[in-house]
Amino acid sequence: MEKLCIQKPILLSFLLVLLLFFISGSFASTQNDEVDGRFRSGHGQVPVRVGLVLDLGSVEGKIVKSSVSLALSDFYATHNGYKTRISLSFRNSHGEPLLALASAVDLLKTEGVEGIIGGNSLLEAKLLGELGEKARVPVVSLNSPVSLSLSKYSHLIQATHDSASEAKGITSFINGFDWNSVALVYEDDDDWRESVQLMVEHFHENNVRVQSKVGFTVFSSEDFVMDRLQKLKDLGTTVFIVHLSEVIATHVFPCAGRLGLMGDGFAWILTAKSMNSFHESIDDFAKEAMEGVVGFKSYIPMTKELQNFTMRLKNSLPVEEADIARLSISAVWAHDIAWGLASALEVTRMSNVSPTLLEAITETRFKGLSGDFQLNDKKLLSDKFEIVNMIGSGERRIGFWNSNGSFSNRRHLSSTHNKLETIIWPGGSAQTPNGSSLRDSDRKKLRVLVTSSNRFPRLMKVETDPVTNELIVEGFCIEVFRASISPFNYEIEYIPWLNGSNYDNLAYALHSQKDKYDAAVGDITITSNRSMYVDFTLPFTEMGLGIVAPKERSMWVFFQPLTPDLWITSAAFFVLTGIIVWLIERSENKEFQGSWSKQIGVALWFGFSTLVYAHRERLKHNLSRFVVTVWVFAVLILTASYTATLTSMMTVQQIRFNSNEDYVGHLSGSLIANVALTSSSLRAMRSLGLNSAADYAQALLNRTVSFVVDELPYLQVLLGENPTHFLMVKTQSTTNGFGFMFQKGFELVPNVSREIIKLRTSEKLNEMEKTWFDKQLPYTSDDTSNPITLYRFRGLFMITGVSFAFALAALVVLWLRDKREVLVNSVKLFLSRQIINFRLHFTRTIHHSPLDDHHIGENAVPMAQHVNNRNSELVG
Repeated sequence: MEKLCIQKPILLSFLLVLLLFFISGSFASTQNDEVDGRFRSGHGQVPVRVGLVLDLGSVEGKIVKSSVSLALSDFYATHNGYKTRISLSFRNSHGEPLLALASAVDLLKTEGVEGIIGGNSLLEAKLLGELGEKARVPVVSLNSPVSLSLSKYSHLIQATHDSASEAKGITSFINGFDWNSVALVYEDDDDWRESVQLMVEHFHENNVRVQSKVGFTVFSSEDFVMDRLQKLKDLGTTVFIVHLSEVIATHVFPCAGRLGLMGDGFAWILTAKSMNSFHESIDDFAKEAMEGVVGFKSYIPMTKELQNFTMRLKNSLPVEEADIARLSISAVWAHDIAWGLASALEVTRMSNVSPTLLEAITETRFKGLSGDFQLNDKKLLSDKFEIVNMIGSGERRIGFWNSNGSFSNRRHLSSTHNKLETIIWPGGSAQTPNGSSLRDSDRKKLRVLVTSSNRFPRLMKVETDPVTNELIVEGFCIEVFRASISPFNYEIEYIPWLNGSNYDNLAYALHSQKDKYDAAVGDITITSNRSMYVDFTLPFTEMGLGIVAPKERSMWVFFQPLTPDLWITSAAFFVLTGIIVWLIERSENKEFQGSWSKQIGVALWFGFSTLVYAHRERLKHNLSRFVVTVWVFAVLILTASYTATLTSMMTVQQIRFNSNEDYVGHLSGSLIANVALTSSSLRAMRSLGLNSAADYAQALLNRTVSFVVDELPYLQVLLGENPTHFLMVKTQSTTNGFGFMFQKGFELVPNVSREIIKLRTSEKLNEMEKTWFDKQLPYTSDDTSNPITLYRFRGLFMITGVSFAFALAALVVLWLRDKREVLVNSVKLFLSRQIINFRLHFTRTIHHSPLDDHHIGENAVPMAQHVNNRNSELVG
């Protein structure tokens, strides 16, 4: 949850708002608002506020507070002419990161500080670093670990030891004694986990194997500590790297002594972070328990200035806290940081320079108590280490680890351990422990159950040699196991599992018979039910189920890329294209004229010839060119899609299953396959149990089953043995793969899992798979070769249809324009005839008489001739 608060700016901002409200109320009454007033601003002097956020209830916090105050007093006594004066404001964090953040917010809000010293843990450094970024104020962290997660804070300055140099030193120390493996005992906290990782990486790069890692917290009970240390002892560990704070270390070492781990033949090495956290107040019982321990600690040269400062600091402390022989590294760094801040602040007040405080302190150079003060990448790193040997109630220096990568003692500089002082190891012996280079006779035996059904020999094959009567175990699973267990110096005894293929029973047997078996190896799937009884390593195979079917080669496969409705629609548009072009070109283009049979043939030929762009008729009209251009674009898309889909279908053909008639094959007795066959997609299938890869192949080839469902490792064997006959058409990540089973809490589980990761990342696991499975890639396909439907191309045909309609409309408009006069005259003639007929009809209706009829009859011929002559004149 703490990490989440740090990484999410919104949550952090919300937290800051809450803290501001909290501060404005009750916070002021609970915090120590003490302000160092020794440096009052005199005439012409400018006071500058700097905040200190420390755990003032701890000895370390009180010493650092006094060290900063005394350092500033010395600085301004030496530089009396400086115009600036740092005025310190203290806040008590009580060792709580959130309270440290609240204290820093209060210092910025009420005191207006221009710099903050605090954050001696990784979480505090992150919180204060985030605050420094928002407020644009430099924050100095004392003794927090170097971490990539802090590199994003441009206003954060760290004073700490060089973890990379320390890791190289401890690795060289181990290699110098020819020790090949160690156990890490560390504090299970962010600060300690972060800094131990770099050491582990150096161990791996220099062939030092981390045999086991054990983490403790301040809440770890004594029984828990004893149990974990006993397991390390059972592993045969003799070299221990200890990365613990004083509080935990003083509990771990007495427990180790009671288990006999602090006697002859054992070596214990304390890291610099551990040694730097130890104080003079450590009790004599804890010191005696650490007899013979070797420790790396940040080196502080014992100069006259340091001795003088230490004496004056002791005098400034209360009597109960003044019993210190030398300053802690944090107090020395605090002294030098105070000098650096005071010097940088003076530079920022120079009118001709005016850099920021952060820029000024990064450019500051002087000789401090810790050596040359110089920030590199905003870090003050101590890269030289003193190597001490815990003897009696004190420490004895035995040499140094230098920043140039070599060991030395008081008189010589050398890269070998021969120039270090004699080391008194645990048990009081000067003889170097053998470390973890165990003799073959000391190797611990590992009793391993191996599955012996031999149904898939490429995965696991167990046989007894008829001549020697020795057990022969081979296969992919056992090869991976041997590669994963080889670094741990175990003698392995293989015991065949003869009770069938129900591996739930195997897991229970391993759980219930701890006196007989330690582990189980084979084609064992990781399941939640089995993990209740045993611990699994990480999977070493692909995870999930697959479906394998025989490859089908249909003679009509070229029809399958398109659905029937798309075939019909495409053909209709080919014909329509020819007809429209014929309509446009017929009146002017002789190639589209002739007999009706010829014109129909040309129209159809032209339409279908656009499929291969083979039309030879020259187009004379722009409308026909427009129609052909649009249709050729549509044909291009259709042919490209058809080609891609046909290629996919012919490369890995899609198979179809008839759930009412087809049988599905599966591994007989497999619980995983039974679960798969009860899923919604396959539950209607009729199933058939098979026993081996050969059975799978035979059943698929003779069509006894339509396809096989099983876990991927089994199917890889089938595909490897028959790469040309079968294909995997679908996979689902519904299983967890194969893993090795161990007794609950067995120390080898994380170590073997780590080795499996190495095998996978180094490609060695892939090489093993190729050796045993002859894997042919690519061997899978998903549902990507479905036929193309009309619905998917409806937009294409819509564009083409609209284009055709536009062309036809334009053709009609052009035809009407050319026949305008003829059409107008025809309309006029039609209208005149209608008017005459109307008039005659109207006259007969209104003035009807026999005489009129007779008169009309007599004059009917002359009138008709007159009308015809009139019409002829109009038409002419």
